[in-house]
Amino acid sequence: MADVGNLSLLVKSLTRDVEERREAVGLLLDLSDLTAVRRRMGRIQGCIVMLVAMLNGDDPVASQNAGKLLNTLSSNTQNALHMAEAGYFKPLVQYLKEGSGMSKILMATALSRMELTDQFRASLGEDGAVEPLVKMFNAGKLESKLSALSALQNLSIVTENIQRLISSGIVVPLLQLLFSVTSVLMTLREPASAILARIAQSESILFNQDVAQQMLSLLNLSSPVIQCHLLQALNNIAAHSSAAKVRRKMKENGAIQLLLPFLKENNSKIRSGALNLIYTLSKDLPEELTEQLGETNISCIVNIASSSTSDDEKAAALGLLSNLPISDRKATDILKRGNLLPIVISITSSSIATSTPTTCWLVESAAGVLIRFTNPSDKKLQLLSAEQGVIPLLLKLLSSESPVAKCRAATSLAQLSQNTLSLRKSRNSRKSMWSCVPPSADAYCEVHDGYCYVNSTFCLVKAGAISPLVQILEGKDRQADEAVLSALATLLQDEIWENGSNCIAKTSGIQAIIKVLESGNVKAQEKALWILERILRVDEYRVQYGESAQVVLIDVAQNGDPRLKPTVAKLLAQLELLQIQSSYF
Repeated sequence: MADVGNLSLLVKSLTRDVEERREAVGLLLDLSDLTAVRRRMGRIQGCIVMLVAMLNGDDPVASQNAGKLLNTLSSNTQNALHMAEAGYFKPLVQYLKEGSGMSKILMATALSRMELTDQFRASLGEDGAVEPLVKMFNAGKLESKLSALSALQNLSIVTENIQRLISSGIVVPLLQLLFSVTSVLMTLREPASAILARIAQSESILFNQDVAQQMLSLLNLSSPVIQCHLLQALNNIAAHSSAAKVRRKMKENGAIQLLLPFLKENNSKIRSGALNLIYTLSKDLPEELTEQLGETNISCIVNIASSSTSDDEKAAALGLLSNLPISDRKATDILKRGNLLPIVISITSSSIATSTPTTCWLVESAAGVLIRFTNPSDKKLQLLSAEQGVIPLLLKLLSSESPVAKCRAATSLAQLSQNTLSLRKSRNSRKSMWSCVPPSADAYCEVHDGYCYVNSTFCLVKAGAISPLVQILEGKDRQADEAVLSALATLLQDEIWENGSNCIAKTSGIQAIIKVLESGNVKAQEKALWILERILRVDEYRVQYGESAQVVLIDVAQNGDPRLKPTVAKLLAQLELLQIQSSYF
């Protein structure tokens, strides 16, 4: 029975029907008392794979016997490795915990080279593989350290194991290793930096406030591979919502100046990592961003936006440029000289149709830049933008899947519309200027009571923007409400509020504005109240919408933000006045 041929026949029986499988594994378990059988069985092709399958199968008897047999066979290290390759890791973990020095290195090396699924990586973490590997790294010699780190690099891909690594206290030893100048330890720095980059995905890394600063100080002392990992780690740290203090400290210690030279780096991964980090740090920088970057670097960032083949890199570049203070004319001049506007229009036009997370970020960043080019205090710049086709592009953005892009597009449209009233041609001026040419009936705008054109007066009505703006208010997402209401409010300026009210009513906008009052944030509610106060001055709309508005207004008065109460009271009085007059007459 211990003959290889007979054992092979028995192993084949492990693939047959339930009864035969159960008998075969029972017989193999009995035979495993013999040393020769234990030695030969692990070498028979498919034996360990089938035993692992039976261990995880539905037959409790066969599963129990398969487990006992695997336990017996695991006394051989090669068998333990075969079991791990088949997805049964407990013997391998046992060797990591209690094996000899060479056995531990063998298991760790094998683990570093295995093609593991995320499920298997998580399973190894649950079985306790992380802690003994960290011990090997801390206490072992060079070969032991290297095999342990490489294995941990493989396991750190899944989130569950990141927390185990942090709990094991590995962060400080990894940083110490990166600072080490001992030539023998140089080979360990790459896997160490890769593990740190993964650990930095967890907010738990912020328990050490100095970790980001230590990584920054290593950037210029490291190889390109390590620089990539360090930049990835720093990006992960800086992106955490609770990392405001860390970001502030990084900026105070000159992080942006340290990172700027990397923007000219030929290695795209390093350049992109540095650009992403500067972008993240620039989000909460006040007015000094233009000065911090300088004209040369701003031009370099414009060049990255126009020439990079990576959407991620373009998005970070445009995101960074959109964070430059809008009121900074010097920055605007640099961007105009760099021909940024046509670049942004081209990028947005080609990216708007696709909706991957990266293109979504790219479109949002581009929409952020367009806010600068539609600045209401610079009519010449607005005219330049309109002539290059910004307005139709903004209308397309109103229908994008990104609430941020919608919000930014609505902001740009609101800024353009602020100047329409002063730019429109009145009827009298039209006659005097074009006495030989009859005025076009299509050009007349009932809202602005004059002649309006999309590209010269930036009229929202002529652009066809009112319906898509109202549709955003009718939708479920509330993020763009405030910007949309700002755009609609430009139609209710003192001279034209009645015409604007009629226009908004025609597109079913009044009910949508009442909806925002019911469920929007405080700033959006403030704008909605301002708009409703004007619209409900018109008797027809007070009668038609007064009742539904009153219900919402009473709710806001009772349960809303205290800041809204004076305006709500004024509106309620306005509605109540109508009822008194009606009953009197």
